Amino acid sequence: MPTPMETGMGVEEHGEVMGRKPATYADLQALPEHVVGEIVAGDLHVSPRPAAPHTVAASRLGGGLSGPFDEGRGGPGGWIILYEPELHLGDDVLVPDLAGWRRERMPRPPRTAAFTLAPDWVCEVLCPSTAALDRGIKLPVYGREGVRHIWLMDPEARTLEVFRLEGARYVLLVTHTGLARVRAEPFEALELDLSFLWGER
Repeated sequence: MPTPMETGMGVEEHGEVMGRKPATYADLQALPEHVVGEIVAGDLHVSPRPAAPHTVAASRLGGGLSGPFDEGRGGPGGWIILYEPELHLGDDVLVPDLAGWRRERMPRPPRTAAFTLAPDWVCEVLCPSTAALDRGIKLPVYGREGVRHIWLMDPEARTLEVFRLEGARYVLLVTHTGLARVRAEPFEALELDLSFLWGER
């Protein structure tokens, strides 16, 4: 597992740290709409809106999981699956591509802009501008908050990495590649068609 990247206090955009003061929520609110902002360990990380392969993979995965796991249509139900929720976890503000909560922990979404209850599952769709942030900086926060499962999807490399939290660290269970049909924790009740997620059909 990659070690967390060390950054200074301030704004990080495409790997460069600007300024030295801890970021605040006001800094997030001041960002233009065409970017995504997150705060981790006092640093403001600014990422461009995702390109088409990223959007296709995230949208198709979310759509595929929502029916059987969120609605309980053709599957076991028991989950709330959301696209780009804003998570307020301690002083950190994260925006995963997809996140899921078991309904026994969160029976219904809160009527607030942000979520303070950590998810049970998170999926980050990797792209060149965010891969280091997703792997090296956000994963330790998810681990600290007890997020049980992490998926890292790379639509360009056509890989799906499935991690489970064991103790204080994430263990890589499997890396699915190519255009196969696969099953992955915690949604192994559903067979996923990777070719569809990558926009190949």
